[in-house]
Amino acid sequence: MLKGIDPVLTPDLLWVLAAMGHGDELAVVDRNFPASSVARDTNSGRLLALPGLDTTRAVAAIVELLPLDSFVDTALWHMAPVDQAGVVLPVHHEIHRVCLAAADHPIRMDAMERSAFYAAARRCFALVHTSDDRPYACFILKKGVVFEARLP
Repeated sequence: MLKGIDPVLTPDLLWVLAAMGHGDELAVVDRNFPASSVARDTNSGRLLALPGLDTTRAVAAIVELLPLDSFVDTALWHMAPVDQAGVVLPVHHEIHRVCLAAADHPIRMDAMERSAFYAAARRCFALVHTSDDRPYACFILKKGVVFEARLP
């Protein structure tokens, strides 16, 4: 156990967050996502299971440590509901608020069509699988830069 780190962040997830570099992406997905098969194709090949957690809780813990990219127009994507162009679900608003609260700059969130999301998730550094039962609670976060050391 480490002091000051959310206990839902597993040792493997902490390793992934530290190993990711600027511009690397992390998929955080719901229980319906084909996590095992997609995770095998990620850069690290890692599937990080967070059983019992919803996506909001997982992302909130992750973005306390992972800076979101400020050098790009979009650093946060959500899976778009099928056949519902332009619809933004409550879970999408929740995650956007969580990311905005953790960042020191504006965070833009864009939708990504389902099959495009699957392809993008395969290109991610790793995949975090939650137990979220809300449809389309699937997100991709792009890692940014830490500009200053935050040592005491």
